[in-house]
Amino acid sequence: MSSRTVVIGVDSSTQSTKAAVIDAVTGEQLAVGRAPHVVTGEAGARESDPEVWWRALGDAVAAGLKESGLPARAVTGIAVAGQQHGLVVLDRSGRPLRPALLWNDTRSAPQAAALTAELGGPEAWTARTGSVPVASITASKWRWLRENDPDAAKGAVGVRLPHDFLTERLAGVAATDPGDASGTGWYATATAAYDPELLDLLSLDPALLPEVAPTGATRIGSLTDASAEALGLPAGIAVAAGTGDNMSAAVGLGLGGAGLLDHPVLSLGTSGVVFAASRTRSTDPALSGFAAADGTYLPLACTLNCTLAVDKVASLLGLHREDTAPGGEAVLLPYLDGERTPDLPTASGLLTGLRHDTTPQQLLGAAYEGAAVTVLRALDTLLRACGLDPDAPEVAARPLRLIGGGAQGRGWVETVRRLSGRPLVIPAGGELVALGAAALAASAAGGGDPVALATSWGADDMGSQLDAVERDLETWQRVTSVLDRASEPLLGG
Repeated sequence: MSSRTVVIGVDSSTQSTKAAVIDAVTGEQLAVGRAPHVVTGEAGARESDPEVWWRALGDAVAAGLKESGLPARAVTGIAVAGQQHGLVVLDRSGRPLRPALLWNDTRSAPQAAALTAELGGPEAWTARTGSVPVASITASKWRWLRENDPDAAKGAVGVRLPHDFLTERLAGVAATDPGDASGTGWYATATAAYDPELLDLLSLDPALLPEVAPTGATRIGSLTDASAEALGLPAGIAVAAGTGDNMSAAVGLGLGGAGLLDHPVLSLGTSGVVFAASRTRSTDPALSGFAAADGTYLPLACTLNCTLAVDKVASLLGLHREDTAPGGEAVLLPYLDGERTPDLPTASGLLTGLRHDTTPQQLLGAAYEGAAVTVLRALDTLLRACGLDPDAPEVAARPLRLIGGGAQGRGWVETVRRLSGRPLVIPAGGELVALGAAALAASAAGGGDPVALATSWGADDMGSQLDAVERDLETWQRVTSVLDRASEPLLGG
């Protein structure tokens, strides 16, 4: 076992860091170390200290190596996939000037609206970046910072995304990749570069930004002596550019130019996300038209309220999350953290259709249904952006890959199955973001395409398969009717 060559793929998410120790030849997951993060804030604020991410990375790597039983010298490369959009501002020593603004911090909603108008509307933004500013986009957060914490904005000598911050700590090189950069609002997918006009609009000096590597698998440097000592790894091993968490999950699933194209994925986590790797650059204002980590595109839609929102409803009702039944006449839109898709950043939850015979289990089921319908409506938009008709029989028969924590829960799986009417696949691999990051690390260390490598590792393993069931159009129409008719005052938008 000691003769194995391994790489480490890091998933630095909102809530925790996971470090997967992966056999670089076979893709076998040998161990996963974990360490928690701390998120603070209320009334729309969500912040974390980036130094906590760095300490968590060290703890997770140490735990993973210990579990694997392998010596540190077996590691040949490392890559970080991080939560998207977060804003990290650095001082001259590379230390954070303040806590990072996270993707789900909604305080920058007014700045997002102002930026959209200043450039000429949604279409002007999608023509350049593929995405319209919303509260989560980094550009909106930079504008918020300039208006609300001007000392930090003026003192910044570096502006980074979460994964950029960690990668720079590893290699001592300020670098990012097209995938994560495409979620900033100042990187143009149309030209594959930072957009000078957008930087001027944001009053953001390009000298503050990291260089954009060609792909997430590009070797941008080597592990520094200081970081090697901190992590207990060999100095000089390959450090990949890394990418955003959604882009890394796509690699881990074998989605991309050297793998599957236009195959949809639904991720059920803190947020609900639908995406697909495609050669088509999306300009639909309803989507985030991201770049992928491998040179293709990753059109994506994200809802803010998914598993955590439904778990909160279960807690309020005193129920276990699996103690659920179809919602009956009740409709519950669980927009507890505002909403991103549709763009209602100050929204709150909405409950209607209560009857004397409505049960707590039905109310929980209605929360599942409200969250699922919201993200599945975005799926239809995604498929159209890929040039597909979502109602065409051959497209409807294309399996929907279900990932994230919710994919392990009966309530989520059966709700999505019933409301989508599509066959489902639950991939065999559990830590897909970390696995994708490991493929980036292995490519940086030894060359080759990361998607092709992940495919050779078995990324296209179909895992558990569930046949399609007849679509529950009655519930679909009931929920969408409420969503379409609810005025912004009712939703708090």
